[in-house]
Amino acid sequence: MKIYEAYELAIRTGMERDPRPQDEVQKVLDDAKEAYDKLSEDKKDLFDQERLWNPYTDSRFSVMADEARDMEAECLMWGIDIGPAEILLADRLRERGRTVSAVVAHHPIGTARTKFPEVMWMQTDMYHEMGVPINVTEGLMKPRMEDVLRGVMGSNYNQGADAARLLGIPLFNVHSPADNMVQRYLTDLFGRTEPKRLGDLIDVLYTEPEFRQAARYNSPPEIMVGNKNSRCGRIVCKMTGGTSGPKEIYEKFAQAGVGTVVGMHFPESHIEEARKNNVNLVISGHMSSDSLGINLICDVWERHGIDILPCSGFTRFSRN
Repeated sequence: MKIYEAYELAIRTGMERDPRPQDEVQKVLDDAKEAYDKLSEDKKDLFDQERLWNPYTDSRFSVMADEARDMEAECLMWGIDIGPAEILLADRLRERGRTVSAVVAHHPIGTARTKFPEVMWMQTDMYHEMGVPINVTEGLMKPRMEDVLRGVMGSNYNQGADAARLLGIPLFNVHSPADNMVQRYLTDLFGRTEPKRLGDLIDVLYTEPEFRQAARYNSPPEIMVGNKNSRCGRIVCKMTGGTSGPKEIYEKFAQAGVGTVVGMHFPESHIEEARKNNVNLVISGHMSSDSLGINLICDVWERHGIDILPCSGFTRFSRN
């Protein structure tokens, strides 16, 4: 399999687990096509062509995309956060004889960095599925998205990508598709096991190797609101959608009958709002949850004969 084909496979695998209705995912692509068709010829050259088939602005092939269409994906080095240091590490490993076909980041880098907050809009459908009216979720999400967009506008988005370009190493990242995988996986897991209390929920997480490994590194799942004897009520997962949503959503969750929210991480403002509205919060863990989603995509790659070299916070566990 070629490197770019592996990238496309990762995106499409994540699309199959998207929490939105499929017509909403298709609408993202249709809107991009409409926007492209309306551009003058001199502006079409500036358009991000990946928008025409990839609905996730936080996942992009940033360096050597054209060359990667003809390069074999023998071994992909995947890390959760990739910067110049990891690119130099890949180059050093190559010098020592280790095959590194390309470097893969999880968190947005390069072309994916400044536009990644656009994927937050998928949270509107996620919260609607949880019982919050769609007009409410859209009204709450828009200002939160704008705030995050302003926050990344000044970032040095190409720092790691420039290092990869100078060293001739293909670089891409896969964010929301991997997060979609872990969201579906944990939602199904809790649906099968039906934990009654928060302590039971933590025990369910410990049946997965990523969370057990994180605990060995002193980063176990943690109950942030509630205690181990608190009853879970209705459990929902918040694992995808770019980054944290609006803090005001917890009042709406309580009104919709949500008892417990499980997420990778929560800002302090979310913890305060959840406590105020008597919604339990469980942090599953950032690196462990990201690793689970990444592993589910790596399993697909592995079945196509691609070797995986984990780094930068990613722990590899194969389910094949």
